[in-house]
Order: sequence, then structure tokens, then C-alpha cells
Amino acid sequence: MKTLRHGDRSQAVRQLQKTLNQKGAGLVVDGDYSDATEAAVRAYQLKVGLVADGVAGDKTQASLAGGDCALYLRNSDLVAAASRLDVPLSSIYAVNEVESSGKGFLANGKPAILFERHIMYRQLTTPSHDGDDAAALQHHADQLVIGNPALINPKPGGYAGGTAEHQRLSMARLIDDTAALESASWGAFQIMGLHWKRLGYGSVQDFVAAMSEGESQQFDAFTRFIETDPQLHKALKASKWAEFAKLYNGPNYRRNLYDIKLQRAFERHASCECGQGVAA
Repeated sequence: MKTLRHGDRSQAVRQLQKTLNQKGAGLVVDGDYSDATEAAVRAYQLKVGLVADGVAGDKTQASLAGGDCALYLRNSDLVAAASRLDVPLSSIYAVNEVESSGKGFLANGKPAILFERHIMYRQLTTPSHDGDDAAALQHHADQLVIGNPALINPKPGGYAGGTAEHQRLSMARLIDDTAALESASWGAFQIMGLHWKRLGYGSVQDFVAAMSEGESQQFDAFTRFIETDPQLHKALKASKWAEFAKLYNGPNYRRNLYDIKLQRAFERHASCECGQGVAA
């Protein structure tokens, strides 16, 4: 489905307006995604509990078509996070819109992941127990690289994408379950499994179980990630978007205009009181 948003003009917008009118919106069906259409989308999203961002993406369109929304992120999750982090709800809308991949699950119901072979190599070479011999770990990992370069490698790469990432992960888990789970990024916000302890989970297996339950749990991990990084949290509270983007996305954040996207999203959501403080 094509994501529809404010400013769009198309037949798809006309169909969206017709569908919203069937839900009681009372829009003029003109194919213009105007302020009125955005407000109607927000109102529908709030009514059904979806994130009230005014954007008609896959989730909103699926819901309008009668689809199952059980795994989707809820507006109440964002309201709770805003309170927990002591920031405006518009800030949470902005980071959710820009930093989320949009979907936390694949079509087959498995959580979205990306397996990082260079992290697997690093985890296998890092002593984790008293008595671990760093040299022995290094030698063992280097031997594994020879037979499994797509799964264990000092260099990033080897990505297969989509469901194939789970196949890579499954093979890596046969080598070392914990290291493999720690070496994948999970869910809509692609939180690395290796952060499980910092985020307050009992084990990486517990973290993965939570990421597999729903987007609400994935967003909770994202909230914990911000909460446990004082600099990141401070940048968010101060709406210093360039600093936030640099800390979260890395030094190349400008290349993808993350700071500009965050600023614009924040301003757009701040200008609309729809959903502000409403725990749908």
C-alpha cells in the first residue's frame, strides 16, 4: 500500500476519503489530502487506538479495510512514553515517525530483524565469563569464519533481507544461541539484542521473547533505550534534533537528513492538538 499523507492529491486519496466517510467522517471527496482529511485520519486512528499521526500508512489502511491490528503500536503507548520520558507527545510522535521502520513484523508474523555478522564475530571474541581466554576465543572465532563467512565475519555485510534474515539467524543460533540473538537488531526500531542487560531484561532470550510479542513491546524497548542513555534523553527533552540524530543514527545522520525530518515532524505534530495527551 502507498502511504498517503498531508499534501497528496490522487485517486487513492479519494478512495481513502470515501472509506473514512463510511466511518462517519463527512469529508468532501476531492482527492486532496487537506487539513480536514488529516484530521479525519487522526480521529479514526484515535478511535481504534492506532498511533494518531494523521498519516494513512499500511496499518491505518489495513484497519480501515477490517484487518487485524493486534500486533500494531498503540497511541496509548506513545502517550505513556511521553509521560515516562517527560517530553511533549509531539516529540514522541516525531521520533516514532522518523526512527521507526514503520513495521515491526514481517508478513509471516515474525519480528523484523537484521543479523549483523560482524557483531557475531565481536561477541564470540569478547570474554564473558571469568576464566575466558581471549586468545582462545579469538582463535575459535577465526576458525568459524572460515566455514561460516556469511554468519561470522570481522567485516559487515552478507545481508539477505526480509524472512531470509531469520534463516541466517537460525543458522547462527546453532553455533552460539546467545551471541546470535545479541547480534541481531529487532523490531520497528532495530534495537540490538546486545543491549538486553542495559535495557533491564533478564536475558537476551527474554528480550527476544518481548520483541516477538508486539510492536508495543518493541516501542517499550525503544523507550528504555532512550531512558538509559542520559545524553540521548537530554537531547530529546531539549528538542535538539541534530544532537539526537547524531547520537541515535551515528555521525552520518546528515546524509539521510534525520535531524531535518525530526524537526519537521515535531513541528507538524506540535501544531495539531489531535491526540495530545489522549490515552486511546
